[in-house]
Amino acid sequence: MSHISTAVEYGLHCLLYLSDPAAGVHEASSKDLAELQGVPVEYLAKLFTKLSKAGIVVATEGVRGGFKLARPAAQISVLDVVNAIDGKKALFDCREVRGNCAVFGDKPPAWATRGVCSIHAVMLDAERRMTEALAKHSLADLAKRTVEKAPSEFGPQVVKWLAHRSSKRRGESGNHG
Repeated sequence: MSHISTAVEYGLHCLLYLSDPAAGVHEASSKDLAELQGVPVEYLAKLFTKLSKAGIVVATEGVRGGFKLARPAAQISVLDVVNAIDGKKALFDCREVRGNCAVFGDKPPAWATRGVCSIHAVMLDAERRMTEALAKHSLADLAKRTVEKAPSEFGPQVVKWLAHRSSKRRGESGNHG
């Protein structure tokens, strides 16, 4: 089982589409982002509710409404997204096994349980380093890497796809009202 859920991956990918102003995508509906990536719409809607509660995205109103970043991509860390979607959780849950050695009987000696367990200490260090690494990288960093990797026509293709979806929604809404 992963410590960081697949939901974080989906959320980050969606946020990347909203974090590259050069591509021209500033807002999109969770439905369109879900369909763009082949993710269930209801699932992604729940993720965007969490991202909204955490102040990472804000909802926009109207027929073309959806979500946009609540602040610049450079000010949103990967850790912010992980915490918003998965919540803050410890990497390791120490069970203090060291005091349960059969040799100790009912009462372990003080030396056996003194201080932080050496295994727990290693896990705390790993958690600290992981948290620092996730905090160090922003959505802007990830977007830059993605833009550098993708062919130049990809961004405009996404913008065109999302614009088409948005105009279809406007047309559909106009026909019903």
